[in-house]
Amino acid sequence: MTHEATLPRYRVAVSVQIHPVPGLPEITPGDDLAAMILDAARAADTPIIDGDIVVVTSKIVSKAEGRTVELDDITPGAFASEWSQRWEKDPRVVEVVLAESARVVRQLGPVLITETHHGFICANSGVDQSSSGAHGRLVLLPVDPDASARTIRAGFAAAGVSAAVIISDTFGRPWREGQTDIAIGVAGMAPMRSYIGEVDPHGHEFRVQELCVVDEVAAAAELVKGNTSRIPVGVVRGVEHVVDDSATMAPVLRDTSRDLFR
Repeated sequence: MTHEATLPRYRVAVSVQIHPVPGLPEITPGDDLAAMILDAARAADTPIIDGDIVVVTSKIVSKAEGRTVELDDITPGAFASEWSQRWEKDPRVVEVVLAESARVVRQLGPVLITETHHGFICANSGVDQSSSGAHGRLVLLPVDPDASARTIRAGFAAAGVSAAVIISDTFGRPWREGQTDIAIGVAGMAPMRSYIGEVDPHGHEFRVQELCVVDEVAAAAELVKGNTSRIPVGVVRGVEHVVDDSATMAPVLRDTSRDLFR
C-alpha cells in the first residue's frame, strides 16, 4: 500500500456555519459543561447535531475543573519578587506563571514568553486574570486539555450527540501582531489535514503541506465568541473532518529537533 493510499481524503466544504452558544452562567467547579452546553444550544434554537465541532474556551473548562488560584494564597519567591519590582509587575502573578512553566523561552522587558508543561509556547504560561470570576483570582490552563475535550465529547455522546470538541485559547503569534484563538485540546477529530501525496491540477505533488485544521476551526469560532461577549462556546458546522477518537494535540506540537527558532 502506498503512502498516498493511507492518507485521509477531504472534501472542500460547500458552506460552513458558525453560531454562538449564548446563555451559559458563570461556571463553577464541578459543573457539567457538556450538559450545560447542550441545554444552552437548545434554548438558543441552535441545537448541537452529529458532525458539529464544538469549540469551548479553555477558561470555562479551567473553572469547571477548579484550575484557579487566589493571589492572596501565593507567596512569591526571590526571583519573582526581584523581576516584578524591576518591571512593576505583581510578584504573585509572576510566581504562578513560573510555576506553570517548564522553561522561560524569552524575556524582553516586562514580557515573559514561556513553554508550559503541555509544550505550548505562549505569554505568561497561559495564566489569565481577565473574566476570572473574582478580583484577585487567576485562571490557569487545564492540566490536560485533551482529556478535558474527551470528557465533554463523552458527555455529548451520553446525550446521543456525536460531536467533536476543541478546547481553545487566545495566543499571540511570532512575526505577526495581534492574537488569534488556537486549539490546545481536541477530541473526536484528526487535528491535521495532510495534502502530502496529493497532486494539484498542474501535476505538482505536495510533499510537505499540512494544515492544522483544529487551529483553523478554533479561530473561526472566535468570531462568534469574543473576550467581552460572555459567550465562551461556538459551534462550527459543515467542516469536513476525519473522526478520530484517539486524537490528541501531539501531532501539532513541533518537536524540538525540527524547531529552527528555539
